[in-house]
Amino acid sequence: MRVVPFRFENNTFWLLDQRKLPFEEVWVPCKSALEAAVGIREMVVRGAPAIGVTAAFGMVLAHLSGEDLAQADALLRQSRPTAVNLFYALDRMKPHWGHLEASLQEAQAIWSEVEETERAISQHGARVLKGQVLTHCNTGPLATGGFGTALGAIVEAYRQGRVTHVWVDETRPYLQGARLTAYELQKAGVPATLISDNMAAYMMGQGQVDAVILGTDRMAMNGDFANKIGTYGLAILAQYHGIPFYPALPLSSVDPRLQRGDQIPIEKRSAQEVTVIRGQPIAPEGFPAAHPGFDVTPHHLITGIVTEKGVLYPPFDEALRAALGME
Repeated sequence: MRVVPFRFENNTFWLLDQRKLPFEEVWVPCKSALEAAVGIREMVVRGAPAIGVTAAFGMVLAHLSGEDLAQADALLRQSRPTAVNLFYALDRMKPHWGHLEASLQEAQAIWSEVEETERAISQHGARVLKGQVLTHCNTGPLATGGFGTALGAIVEAYRQGRVTHVWVDETRPYLQGARLTAYELQKAGVPATLISDNMAAYMMGQGQVDAVILGTDRMAMNGDFANKIGTYGLAILAQYHGIPFYPALPLSSVDPRLQRGDQIPIEKRSAQEVTVIRGQPIAPEGFPAAHPGFDVTPHHLITGIVTEKGVLYPPFDEALRAALGME
């Protein structure tokens, strides 16, 4: 069963509130670009491809609600700084400003392309997976609006009999793994076990992890990539234990303007997301906490990059340029 994170009905873009999963399935209506931007910023919707689709429909809502289109575009661009799909989608919408029908067609095309791209990513990714696989954060339909990137590959590999079991990092501090990936795998009927992030090294040391595959919010042209905080540590652990490590992403998540990962802007989120879990404080009141939302993994820790055009191997700068048609 594939989960759908949003829908467009009666001039309203409905978001499945991912903050309330897996305990409640609540739909949030968005009737303006402002409401779509709030939905992105407050993580009602999250995941780079899903953010891009939501931003595209945000501009459709701006046309319908009579908002100033330049202001609507600026609001959406400011909602999350790391996921490049947000800017990719808004750049595609800009030529259609002032034309509602064309804007709606473009937004629907972006969504359709996400689905088509992720079918291909799932097929290519499944070929490099076997046995027990570990994943981090959430990369299924909830994060994309399609079939999923890394999680799509895992589910497809399970259907092919290649993957037998999935280790799901809980993904502190926002718990996307515990709340969302576990929810999606349960609905898909894939055998999986939830672990806290600091158990990954133990599982690898016990020989219980055969591959790591996870998502990407933005990749530089040399293959360095930003993903949910904790990814960099997993890459180091995987290299130490000789375990293949794959980021999975649509090529729209590659930023051709950036040559290295240290040029990727890293979102700094609220400290309260670290010190409070579902309204329950877990640290002394007023105690400071840091919360970079993402970290950057260097390309030399990557085995291969799973894309809709196949799995890319080193040298990644050459492989990415070829895949993007830049040669």
